[in-house]
Amino acid sequence: MSLLVVGSIALDTIKTPFGKVKEALGGSATYFSMAAQHLTDVNLVAVVGKDFSKKHIHIFQEKGIDLSGLQISEGKTFRWTGEYGFDLNEAQTIETQLNVFQDFNPQIPVKYRYCDFVFLANIDPDLQMQVLDQVDSPKLVACDTMNYWIENKPDSLKRTIQRVDIVIINEAEARQLTKKPNLVKASREILSWGPKTLIIKQGEYGVLMFSDHSAFSAPAYPLEELYDPTGAGDSFAGGLMGFISNIGKFDENSIRKGIIMGSVMASFCVEAFTPKRLIDLDPQEIKGRFKEFKHLTFFEDLTEII
Repeated sequence: MSLLVVGSIALDTIKTPFGKVKEALGGSATYFSMAAQHLTDVNLVAVVGKDFSKKHIHIFQEKGIDLSGLQISEGKTFRWTGEYGFDLNEAQTIETQLNVFQDFNPQIPVKYRYCDFVFLANIDPDLQMQVLDQVDSPKLVACDTMNYWIENKPDSLKRTIQRVDIVIINEAEARQLTKKPNLVKASREILSWGPKTLIIKQGEYGVLMFSDHSAFSAPAYPLEELYDPTGAGDSFAGGLMGFISNIGKFDENSIRKGIIMGSVMASFCVEAFTPKRLIDLDPQEIKGRFKEFKHLTFFEDLTEII
């Protein structure tokens, strides 16, 4: 089955306590697609400037990611500069240069409009709705967002949420969106707007999933080597949606497995700067870490005491 992602491609300058990179390949659509391509066919819609390196384009092409929807516009590519302290859960934005991304007008190629699965990465919710108006009855749509859109376009964002099946946000965004400090109450409110599933990212503490009738929790993978958390959330979404697209099912059991696959991809992502770790991944590494997640979370039923 095919998967469509609409989001950003950027050049990132990042500093963490463990190193730094300058103008490295990044962006939500990049991390998402580099994770998802291990599991399914990925079609990408984004915009870059004339300064975007052919070397970077070759990386996408080499991984079989369809770039028919990539717009190359006059001007410079979107750039982001950020820094992390030892608390790697939160980045400090030093500088954002939107450049050609400021006028991004996603045009979905005809051959993409019939994709079974769609992921709306972190872009303006009005653009997310514009994408939804161009696709033809996908089986499942998921979206991400951020605090900027929650603060500045809450009504547009709510209209987008009403049209999707899965919402993926972090816990601070869930509280900000609903003005409820309790995540269970916040989840109930967001689900009442229309989506079937809410997935709340908790950084180094893992992931929570809520639906109308159940909840599921998955831990983060305990890592000894962690260099850069940039793109971890997008890699998580890529693993989740790539898995669902691969198996063609999105019942609750499949979504739970997809959450673990997303957590697997996020754990690899943070082991290196840029999407390099995702690009170089071997299928056996993915399978092996998925099994490790199962061992990490498994326990026997209680029979001895009660």
